[in-house]
Amino acid sequence: MNRPTIALCLLVFLVLAGYSQEQKEQAPPPKEPPTDLVIPPEEAKRENPVKPTESSITEGKKLYGYQCAMCHGETGDGKGEMVEPMKLKLKDYTDPAALKEWTDGMLFYILEKGRGKMPGQEGRMKADQKWNMINYIRSLSKKKEEAAKPKEPAKPGQ
Repeated sequence: MNRPTIALCLLVFLVLAGYSQEQKEQAPPPKEPPTDLVIPPEEAKRENPVKPTESSITEGKKLYGYQCAMCHGETGDGKGEMVEPMKLKLKDYTDPAALKEWTDGMLFYILEKGRGKMPGQEGRMKADQKWNMINYIRSLSKKKEEAAKPKEPAKPGQ
């Protein structure tokens, strides 16, 4: 190559590199979910239209595994692999008291909008998928309650 061609290539490279850097600087920062999320009363009263059937819970479990388990833990205990690196403090969904004060509507709103470091699923998941996930999350504490119940002794002759 001759010198003018090399100089021209170098000039084009520098201009493009500068343009690329300028574009990065002008990009708006990623939208952070609100830390102090205020749930509107009408949203809190919203009822789950999806019955917690075996099918719904199974679908919710699958979605939870993809979307939530890395932070909230595979079993919902709040001890996922991202808890330490992100310095998270999460609820233990296997504890029946953890969500006692939370309506399905509140959980739906949080799934939709996000909370703290958790991104919202608005536009990423369909409404019935979110309701299925809520059914699954609710089922986690029920499993623990059932395991804690004393088993009735077998009656003689059975």
